[in-house]
Amino acid sequence: MTLDLFLLQLFTGLALGSIYVLVALGLSLIFGLLTIVNFAHGQFFMLGAYVGAFTLGFTGNFWLSLIVVPIVVGGIGMLCERFLVRPLYGRGIDYPLLLTYGLGLILLELVRIFAGTQGVPFSTPRFLAGAVDLHFFFFPKYRLFLIVATAVILLALWLLLEKTSYGLIIRAGARDQEIVQVLGVDIGRVWLIVFGIGVAIAGVAGVLAAPIRGVFPEMGVPVLVEAFVVTVVGGMGSLLGAVIAGLLVGVTFSFTSFFYPEMATLSMFVLMALVLVFRPRGLFGRAGVLG
Repeated sequence: MTLDLFLLQLFTGLALGSIYVLVALGLSLIFGLLTIVNFAHGQFFMLGAYVGAFTLGFTGNFWLSLIVVPIVVGGIGMLCERFLVRPLYGRGIDYPLLLTYGLGLILLELVRIFAGTQGVPFSTPRFLAGAVDLHFFFFPKYRLFLIVATAVILLALWLLLEKTSYGLIIRAGARDQEIVQVLGVDIGRVWLIVFGIGVAIAGVAGVLAAPIRGVFPEMGVPVLVEAFVVTVVGGMGSLLGAVIAGLLVGVTFSFTSFFYPEMATLSMFVLMALVLVFRPRGLFGRAGVLG
């Protein structure tokens, strides 16, 4: 393999992994604080793609869709947390899992009813079409934008969690919610905001992935499986793990697709199995820690 071909596959994997990172990041954020597995996460990804597509269709402004999507999807997620998920806290992991699975089915059917089953168009923005010369190879502008956009979102989330008082509360709540409540913090509001942020990130991932994956009702199903693979590899509840594992899975998929295309999907699960053999909690997983 020549250097230019190696770099092309590497950057392709990083672009693919960027989507994995964003979806798994929201999943890990929710699990890290609320200790629930959000089986509706893939449908919030799909919902973000649809909201972005309709916003783009009505306004013609791609940047506006990136603003509208997290507000709308995050708002819907907060409503779901407050009135559907929250009453099941403290009842074990099974009830929230079943509820979010059912919620995902409801969201899927609502989209099919109101938006149809054939999907909607979402073309690459004109200013991001074509390729850019990276000296050794040409790389699609939009995929490079995916990598940069993901880095910006990661930086924003890091600043929120590490440099703000609310981020301190979130991290403290992930370790001991009772102590946080004793200190007078409204833990319910923290749950609400964290769930909203988690699904909002999934929604943004959906609109960013739309020009590549397309927009159709079932698009959230495979991405949920991929996100779980990434989350398990990185460690449940670990944000750093979600980032490293997402990029690792993306690069693994990219290189396997080049050498053995028929093994590309299987490669993700092989990687997960290998990690679990040596690190049963994942690469960065630690009980009760959001990090």
